[in-house]
Amino acid sequence: MAFAMSEELKPHSITAVSITPGFLRSEAMLDIFGVKESNWRDGVAKDPHFIASETPFFVGRAVAALAADPQAFSKTGKALSSWGLSDEYKFKDIDGSSPHWGRHFEEHVLKKEEKKE
Repeated sequence: MAFAMSEELKPHSITAVSITPGFLRSEAMLDIFGVKESNWRDGVAKDPHFIASETPFFVGRAVAALAADPQAFSKTGKALSSWGLSDEYKFKDIDGSSPHWGRHFEEHVLKKEEKKE
C-alpha cells in the first residue's frame, strides 16, 4: 500500500511510507498479560518475548523522527520498522530502553528454530 500511494504522491513531493511497531506493549496487551505499565516485565512469565516489547510512544517517536527528517522523501514507498528507525535516528522508548524486535526475533526465534533443524 505504501508503494502504491508513493507512486501516486511522488509528483506532489509527498512521502508515503508504512511503519510497523515491534511487539507492541499497548493497553490491550497489558490487559492480556494481566499487568500494568509499572510492572509490565512480569508479563515475561507468560511470554518471554514480551521482554522485547515497546510502548506506543516508541512507534510514535519513530513517526516524529521521520517527519522531522528533511530527507524523508528518500524513504517514500518503503515499509519501515520502529526499531530500524530507532537505529537511524537514535531515539529511545519512554522508559529509556531501546527495544529492537528485529534483533530479538533473529536471536531468540530464528536461531532457536535453526538449532532444531
